[in-house]
Amino acid sequence: MFWPNMFTSAASGQQRKSVDWTGWVSSVAGRQSSAGTMVNTETALAVGALRACVTLLAESVAQLPCELYRRDDNGGRARAVDHPLYDLIHSQPNRKDTSFEYYEQGMGALTLEGNEFSLIDRDGAGYPRELIPVHPKKVRVLKGPDGMPYYQLLEHADEIVPMRMMHHVKAFSIDGFVGLSPIATNADAIGLALATEQHAAAVFQRGTTMSGVIQRPQAATPIQDQAKVDRLLEKFAERHSGLRNMFSVALLQEGMEYKQLAMDNEKAQLLESRNFGVIEVCRLYKVPPHMIQQLDKATFNNIEHQGLQYVIYTLLPWIKRKEAAMMRDLLLPEERKNLYIEFNVGGLLRGDQKSRYEAYALGRQWGWLSVNDIRRLENMPPIAGGEKYLTPMNMTDSQRPGESLHATPDQLQAIQEILQ
Repeated sequence: MFWPNMFTSAASGQQRKSVDWTGWVSSVAGRQSSAGTMVNTETALAVGALRACVTLLAESVAQLPCELYRRDDNGGRARAVDHPLYDLIHSQPNRKDTSFEYYEQGMGALTLEGNEFSLIDRDGAGYPRELIPVHPKKVRVLKGPDGMPYYQLLEHADEIVPMRMMHHVKAFSIDGFVGLSPIATNADAIGLALATEQHAAAVFQRGTTMSGVIQRPQAATPIQDQAKVDRLLEKFAERHSGLRNMFSVALLQEGMEYKQLAMDNEKAQLLESRNFGVIEVCRLYKVPPHMIQQLDKATFNNIEHQGLQYVIYTLLPWIKRKEAAMMRDLLLPEERKNLYIEFNVGGLLRGDQKSRYEAYALGRQWGWLSVNDIRRLENMPPIAGGEKYLTPMNMTDSQRPGESLHATPDQLQAIQEILQ
């Protein structure tokens, strides 16, 4: 058990004030953006583009198999299914959550709050038995007198636990103790997108846009009775509005004219501003716009390459961050030399079927893929005799051509005499 009085000043002996490392990063109240909107986790998720980016990243990571591998003496590897940690990270992190739910929730917290926390329940031998997620707003990160992070559980009587009892994945960090929340550090960009959505909704709610006006000549006597004006407009709208009255013909008397109002520049810019907000959020999470159904700039020529760029430049950094934290927190120190944790992203890196099969053909013909290697990549069972590797005839040792020709010494000598 660790107590708050551990965190004391070495010089004065006085109890050191707890530093709220996470308060300004993941504040429940949020902060006011320059656009005048309050930005916190809840309001930020109301921006459709941000929610799409967060759920895309969370679901992309959650669908990947997480494996524990053991290196062998020949430079190969095999799944360490006999290790106590294997089932924990592969299928059932705790009694409540499936692996998909656990990784989805963790990635969601990481992309929203900048930190992912899970309490580690260990057995008597030190191996993790359960990973119990904790909301980032309910954990305060403290710097101990030994320079290591300690974690204060705000909903459990402010109990402080050491690093070995907490699995912590950080997003980009300045101090090395707490990850920065994308929402807190980019509140103005998110607040602008939120304000634009609210303004667009207010325009439609208040109905400030008129489809047209009926204009009477200036010399005509004004209609003094407002009820007559209302009846005139209602009758005109009844006869000439709606799908059933499309292309109907109107008759205006007393020199009246009907003028249709076009959309002005301000409202046209409103549509552009909404699209700009989507691009800003995509830039914040480094997500290609077409991945969240923003297809304005997408073409059939570049959409596949953008998908690969999403995996390489957007998803892989998050995955490597999670893998490194899992190896640090879940593996025992002496196990890290021979064991490692890896998310399998092979399925996401595949191209279209034609390109994939052409790559397999090259690997097979040039001798670095066997039939069973290819079948394993396609999730197909191995076949008998499928472990053989081919060698092209023109890829033999130039100093020993007889090995590829299968020639007898007499035949080889005759060939050399001819060549000379």
